Amino acid sequence: MKQCTTLSGAGAPLCETRKIAGFSVRPGLFLTNGATPVPAGVSFTVSSAGATACELCLFRRAERQPFAVLPFPACYRIGNTWSMIVFGLNITEFEYAYRMDGPHDPARGLLFDKTKFLLDPYARAVTGQSRWGEKPAPDDDYHARVVEDVFDWGDFSDPHIPFQDMVIYETHVRGFTRHPSSGVEHPGTFAGLMEKLPYLKELGVTAVELMPVFEFDELADERVVDGKKLLNYWGYNTVCFFAPNTSYTAAVEFNREGTELKTLIRTLNANGIEVILDVVFNHTAEGNEHGPFFSFKGLDNNIYYMLTPDGKYYNFSGVGNTLNCNHPLVRQFILDCLRHWVVEYRVDGFRFDLASILGRDEDGGPLSDPPLLESLAFDPILGRVKLIAEAWDAGGLYQVGAFPSWNRWAEWNGKYRDDLRRFLKGDAGLARAAVQRICGSPDLYPPDKRQNASVNFLTCHDGFTLYDLYAYNEKHNEANGWGNTDGANDNNSWNCGAEGETDDPAVLALRARLRKNAFAVLLCSRGAAMFLAGDEFGNTQFGNNNPYCQDNEISWLDWSRLETHRDLFDFVRRMIALRKEHPVLRAATAPAACGWADVSLHNGAAWCEELHGETRQLGVLFAGRNADGTDDDFVLLAINAHWEAHEQQAPALPEGYRWRLAVHTACADPFAPDTAFDGASFTLGARSAAVLTGERV
Repeated sequence: MKQCTTLSGAGAPLCETRKIAGFSVRPGLFLTNGATPVPAGVSFTVSSAGATACELCLFRRAERQPFAVLPFPACYRIGNTWSMIVFGLNITEFEYAYRMDGPHDPARGLLFDKTKFLLDPYARAVTGQSRWGEKPAPDDDYHARVVEDVFDWGDFSDPHIPFQDMVIYETHVRGFTRHPSSGVEHPGTFAGLMEKLPYLKELGVTAVELMPVFEFDELADERVVDGKKLLNYWGYNTVCFFAPNTSYTAAVEFNREGTELKTLIRTLNANGIEVILDVVFNHTAEGNEHGPFFSFKGLDNNIYYMLTPDGKYYNFSGVGNTLNCNHPLVRQFILDCLRHWVVEYRVDGFRFDLASILGRDEDGGPLSDPPLLESLAFDPILGRVKLIAEAWDAGGLYQVGAFPSWNRWAEWNGKYRDDLRRFLKGDAGLARAAVQRICGSPDLYPPDKRQNASVNFLTCHDGFTLYDLYAYNEKHNEANGWGNTDGANDNNSWNCGAEGETDDPAVLALRARLRKNAFAVLLCSRGAAMFLAGDEFGNTQFGNNNPYCQDNEISWLDWSRLETHRDLFDFVRRMIALRKEHPVLRAATAPAACGWADVSLHNGAAWCEELHGETRQLGVLFAGRNADGTDDDFVLLAINAHWEAHEQQAPALPEGYRWRLAVHTACADPFAPDTAFDGASFTLGARSAAVLTGERV
C-alpha cells in the first residue's frame, strides 16, 4: 500500500500531483469548506448530497467565461465532498465558481444543471456588485474570490457588556451616513459609520445593531416609481452568508474583503461598543421557482429549501422561499457561518430575522425543541455571544415569550412595543400590561426560568420612526409603488390632532413631550433597551412605515435634524446616563437594606397598587443596592398618560434619604424641572413622565 501523509494536518492526502487543464493538483482540505490559501496554491472544497460530478471553473477578473475548467477526479471525493488543491494560482488574478451535474427532476426538488455556474456557499467574497447600485451585465454570474486573511486584531478584547446593561442602537450601514448632511468623508460605508464614533460615544449607546451586512442583491427588485429608482435597500435578500457586502466599503478590497468591517468592529469594541449583526437565515435571494438560480438551487435544492410535495417552495418568509434550517446539513451550514463571523470578525451578537422559521421542521410545522436553536445555544464558540430572536415569522407563528431558549436566547419583545405604544397614547385597559413590560415582562419571562430575555423597544427599522409615531395616524407608503397596501396597518400611533407636518404650536409641543415620554419609559424599563437610529433627533420617514425599497431621503438619516431637535438628543443622552447610574433600573440588584420590595407600585398615591380599566397613571418604584453596594438605590418612574394633570405622591424614604425630582417632561427643561415639589408629592403634568431618585441627605 502506498503511504500518504497530510498537509498541515488538515486532512489533505499528499499523493502525487496530477495535471488537470494545465494545473498541478492534489486532494484538498476536506475538513475546510470554501477556498483556502495553502502554500503555493488554493484548496477548493464543496459538498453536495445529490450531485454526481463537480467542476471547478476559474475566471480572470471580471470575465464571464472561464479560462480553465477543472473536473474533480472521482478519487478527490470523500462521501459527498469534493476537495482539490490547485497549485500555481495567483489569488489576486482569478475568480471561481462551480458546476454540478446530477438528476434534474423538479417534482422531486432536484434541479441539477451542469451548464449553470454556482456561487460557493462558503465564499468569503463575492464579485459582481462591488459598487452600490451598479447593475452588472445581464449574463453575468456570481463568482467568488479567495480572501487572504492578514488582519491584525492585536490585543483584542471584547467589551462583553451584560445583557441588561445594553442600550442598542439599530442602524442601516448605508442609510446612517448616506445623506449629505452626515458630513462624513465616506458616506454610506463602514468607514463612514466609524467616522461617527464620537457621536455614538457622546450619545452613550453600548451596542450598534447593523441591519444586514452579508452580501445581498440590492438590485433584485429594481423598479421605478414616480421617477425614483427603488432598490432592495434594507438587504434582507442574502446572496452569500460568509461574505461582507462589498458595496458597503469605502474602497474595493480585492482579496482583502472584510478589512474595513473588521476595522470598524475592532474600533467600536475598543471604545466599549459591541456590534450585533442582523442575520437572515430564513430565506435567500434565490426566491421561488421564478427566482434566480445561482447557488443552493444547483447544489442541493431539495435539502436547503423547504419544498411542498410537488417540489414547489414553502414561503414562511413572505419573500419566496424558506431555508430548511433543521435539516442536519443546513443546520451545520448555519453553525459554520455564525462561527465564522465570531472568529474572523469578532462579532458580539446576532439578531435573527423571522427567527421562528429556525424552529420549523421540513414540512413547516413548529418543533418543540428545534435542533438548530439547541445547537446554537450550546456551541462553545458562540458561548458568550448574544443570541436575539425576532420571535415570529410571516407564516403566522408568533412566539414572543415562548421562543425555545435553553436560557440562552433573548427576544425582541414585540409585546413591549405594542402594549407601551397603546398605553402611552392614552388607550384604556393597558395599565396592568404596561407595568409588566416596564418591570422586564416577568409574565413572559419568569426570572427563575428566563433571565435576560427581553429586548425592549418601541421602534425599529420595521414600522414608524418615533417622530412619525406621534405625527401620523395612518401609514403613507405610496412611494413604495404598491398603492399603500404594504406595511403594517396596526401601528398604534397618534398624530396628536394633525396628520403629518404642521405648524400648530400646541400639536408640536405635545408631540415633543410624547417622544420624551417614550424614551423616559424605555430607558427606565428592565431588560435591554433598543431604539432606531435617528429617533434621538427626530428623524422622519414622512409616514412611510415600510421603506425597505427607499434608497433616498425617506430612509437616509437627515443629520440637520440633530440641530433642530437638539433638545431631544440632549434628553436621550441624559436618560441613557441616568439609566447607567442606577443599576436597579436595569435588573434586580441585592435587596435594599431598608427591606423594601424590589418593585412596588405608587399609582398616584403612595403604595397604591390599584389597576383598573381606566388607570392611566402609574408609579413604578425600583429599590435595591447601588453599584458599589454601599447604599440603597431608589428610582420612581411616574407616567401620566391622561390628558389631565394629576397629583403624584412618593412614599416616605427611610431615614437618611430624600427624593429628588430628576426628570419631568412637562417642563421646558425636563432635567431642570421647575415643578413645585415638597419631597412628598408634586403635580404630574398631563401626558408627561417623571423620574424621582432617592439621595443620601
